[in-house]
Amino acid sequence: MSSDPHGLGGPGPSYEDVRHLCGDVADWKISAILATGATLDEINAAIAWEAGEDDVMGGARRPLVGGAAAVYDILIADEDYGDEER
Repeated sequence: MSSDPHGLGGPGPSYEDVRHLCGDVADWKISAILATGATLDEINAAIAWEAGEDDVMGGARRPLVGGAAAVYDILIADEDYGDEER
């Protein structure tokens, strides 16, 4: 894992960090997530939204912004995005 496991500054998450957090996702998604510059906290927030865990937050639920929003968009992107014939 990266030298900053809490996403509080310093080097960003590594490929292995993102793979560990996101599980079985396409390699292009991991590369895209890394390209956002999102912190581990932002990645975790996006994963929670994608998994529907944000529903249990009730009134404390906040909209995703910044890196978390970018990661969420990547996580929910269609696997065949860009491969469709028109």
